[in-house]
Amino acid sequence: MKARKFARIQWKGKGGYREVLAIAIPLVLSNGAHTLQQFIDRVFLSWYSPDAVAAALPSAIINWTFLSLFIGMAGYVSTFISQYYGAGMKEKIGHLLWQGIYISLIGGVLMYALIPPAKAFFGFIGHSPEVQVYEVTYFRILSWGSPLVILQAALSSYYSGLGKTWPILVINTTGSIINAVLDYLLIFGNGGFPELGVAGAAIATVIAEAVVVLIYFLVIMSRKHEREHGVRSGLRFEFKLVSQLLKYGLPAGVQFLIDISGFTVFILLIGKLGTTALAATNIAFSVNSLGFMPMIGIGSAVSVLVGRYIGGRDVPSAERTVSSAMRMIFIYMGAIAFMYFFLPRIFMFPYKIQAASGSFNEIEKITTNLLKFIAVYSFFDAFTINYSSAIKGAGDTKFVMVMIAIMSLCILTIPSYLVIVVFRKNIYTAWIVASAYICLLGVAFYLRYRQGKWKGMTVIER
Repeated sequence: MKARKFARIQWKGKGGYREVLAIAIPLVLSNGAHTLQQFIDRVFLSWYSPDAVAAALPSAIINWTFLSLFIGMAGYVSTFISQYYGAGMKEKIGHLLWQGIYISLIGGVLMYALIPPAKAFFGFIGHSPEVQVYEVTYFRILSWGSPLVILQAALSSYYSGLGKTWPILVINTTGSIINAVLDYLLIFGNGGFPELGVAGAAIATVIAEAVVVLIYFLVIMSRKHEREHGVRSGLRFEFKLVSQLLKYGLPAGVQFLIDISGFTVFILLIGKLGTTALAATNIAFSVNSLGFMPMIGIGSAVSVLVGRYIGGRDVPSAERTVSSAMRMIFIYMGAIAFMYFFLPRIFMFPYKIQAASGSFNEIEKITTNLLKFIAVYSFFDAFTINYSSAIKGAGDTKFVMVMIAIMSLCILTIPSYLVIVVFRKNIYTAWIVASAYICLLGVAFYLRYRQGKWKGMTVIER
């Protein structure tokens, strides 16, 4: 009887599997659709030319690196909303959403300052001249769409903070479908459209983002949401709320910035090993995202539920949420890791369909080996996703920021530079460094969670 009662609580109770899945499944599917769209984008570019696919990830990730500061702040709106919701302070939600929108617009405008020096920046990085041309083009077009990306993070946080994640799935999937279709038309010049190559891929992304933001605004600013949370009447700028959002959201944004910066430097350094090494790394990370990004959906669900229960002062339910999510993440990541290690060529098939066999054979060989590294560190990635999401959902953003800053610099960035530039080692040595960073980061977040300081934290006023 005790075992049956425990199983029932673990499934139906607060923080049980059913509650986590109810919020996580739409986010997992939404992230999966977005990741699939990025995967298709890389596949199309690999068909277009090896230089195009080699350029896509460095330019996209550099754009994302600068965006991440503002996305981290705008996305942290969900934690505030979840804690307000859990504390029964629903009248604050509309006001908080608008402060996130204002931060998004400011951040997007600041991103435009990066457009003029793009050519000099990628010239300094030193990839091949052919790759540089693609990198500059891709980066500049994505940068013009920066406000849309940040706005999307803030607007989707409204739904995720409330735990109503199905609208996110529908809206984001719509954007992913539009993006994929436009990729096919604009990269290759199909359907009477001009052949734009890399520029076409970037234009497709920006158009899809504009459609997504428009849909979010139309749906959120409805009479229903105005009655429930004051989404129309809360549009005035409120310094106190902005200060609170910056107090906790800024460390979250800085953490996001530092984390992505470390991998950006890693990818750019890999480019010094040649186009083949760079293309293989880009494809390996793209394949990894198929397994990794859906789990971000579970991490988001953990943040929302931990925030809700911390707001309602229900720590046991918050702890149950984290343990439920950890079991689910481990099962999924175990299956994916098995395929990466023992069946890596399955993931290479889409890239090979129309790629030139002679130029792609070496890329395929290296990439299948890199997937074995990913298979090993993916379990530690699971720790990072789950436990960092839990403590950030409570408000422990400063620790996350400091830990990632220290480890990114000391374990990833500096060692990668020494291995690649100073000692001139091969791509596999560089990937050992990256794998060590991910593993140690997962252990650090697990220990912080076990320490328990997050249980007494909150981001809202009482």
